[in-house]
Amino acid sequence: MELLTIFTSALFVAFSGAMMPGPLLTVTISESVKKGQRAALFLMVGHSILELVLVIGFTLGLYTILKNPTIIRAIGVFGGGFLLWMGYGLVTDSYRGRVSLNLHDEGAQLRLGPLGPILQGITTSVSNPYWILWWATIGAAYVLASLKYGALGLGGFYVGHILGDFIWYGLIAYAIGTGARFLNDKIYRGILFVCGLFLIVIAVTFIINRPLF
Repeated sequence: MELLTIFTSALFVAFSGAMMPGPLLTVTISESVKKGQRAALFLMVGHSILELVLVIGFTLGLYTILKNPTIIRAIGVFGGGFLLWMGYGLVTDSYRGRVSLNLHDEGAQLRLGPLGPILQGITTSVSNPYWILWWATIGAAYVLASLKYGALGLGGFYVGHILGDFIWYGLIAYAIGTGARFLNDKIYRGILFVCGLFLIVIAVTFIINRPLF
């Protein structure tokens, strides 16, 4: 049951981050317009490789602090605080209509260099300060909590996190490639609102040191 909770919560948290407009979303839109739906897949492969390296690095480093309750508590508080800020932003921005999904407009604004899509997925992610801050707070807290269940726990977190990215960006590429209109702003904002509420719940559990798993 705990492993399922790790996977499910990681999936929802990944959706929340992936759905917000940012560099990786812009690259996905641009490449899908120019090169088709497969470009989004290769972008996510690059993104997932980078995050796998990061998770392994965190794991090796976090093993050395698992016996230090002060550091563990600090990671939980900072991770929970960032989640709370992120969830509040999603709820308020979606409720007030501050976010929209302008697929073709965003894609037209970007002109990329000669990098292949896998390298683009890596470089776009690592150059995003928001992504770095996310992993330094929320990611570290999740990896630390997942490690209590060994390799299966860590694997559940990683698979859930990456699956959220693949599903969302895959839908974006599909919508662009087929001209589908199922991702209108009303649905988009509704999903963001629900994800924001979920993040707030997760944040509180981290802050009070009683995570869901």
